[in-house]
Amino acid sequence: MSDAPFLAVGQIDDNIVTVGFDNADRRNAIDEVTINELGDVLTRFQSKPTILVFHSTTPGMFVSGADIRELRDRTSDDAFRSINAGLFERIESHRWPTIAAIDGYALGGGCELAMSCDLRLATPKSSLGQPELGLGILAGAGANWRLRQLVGLGLARQMLYTARRIDGTEALAAGLVDQLSEPESLLDDAVAMARRISRNSWRALELTKLSLRQDRPATTGFDIAAQALLFDSDDKRRRMDAFLDKSS
Repeated sequence: MSDAPFLAVGQIDDNIVTVGFDNADRRNAIDEVTINELGDVLTRFQSKPTILVFHSTTPGMFVSGADIRELRDRTSDDAFRSINAGLFERIESHRWPTIAAIDGYALGGGCELAMSCDLRLATPKSSLGQPELGLGILAGAGANWRLRQLVGLGLARQMLYTARRIDGTEALAAGLVDQLSEPESLLDDAVAMARRISRNSWRALELTKLSLRQDRPATTGFDIAAQALLFDSDDKRRRMDAFLDKSS
């Protein structure tokens, strides 16, 4: 078990590790502490063949998004640091497959985190969406291109422009998730998928993952620059203040 304050890391098999978000009081919102702890996990398992399974230790919850209190105070300099985007790039580039097990809200950065994984399982009542535009920023940690790749341009526009959320059943039909599970079996099903993957050649898995990343669009630089402009805007601060006032 990890000593991380908001993560619970468990070794299932020799080559399968679960990474559990464990901050229910904040609905597993991604703050810089969590980002740093996730970075440590990725570093820890970068040399030995390991499939990472991301989940929540609390049923009915995945990751509600980035921590709005931190986002409200981030500036253009923070945007150029690529805090969230850099983490999700590291998850995507983990040498072996990664799996997200989604139950409940996967919004904003939570949805972007899930999309940075190779595979996604969800429960029917999961809720996936990108509400960033309503907060005066954009989905600058990968959704602008990962979402389009997974669900097509039409649905991506709806989810980004209107903050439309989709449940697990619609996400499966759209290609945003790969399998539906019941809440009580979600993590077991994700681990079972990891075990099926682990029967393959690790080197072949690594090379296949590299091959599949060759068509990755290079939009991250634009997203970082655009986010830097938005992070310094009065409109962003006003919208995030309103969000926090409504949530308190």
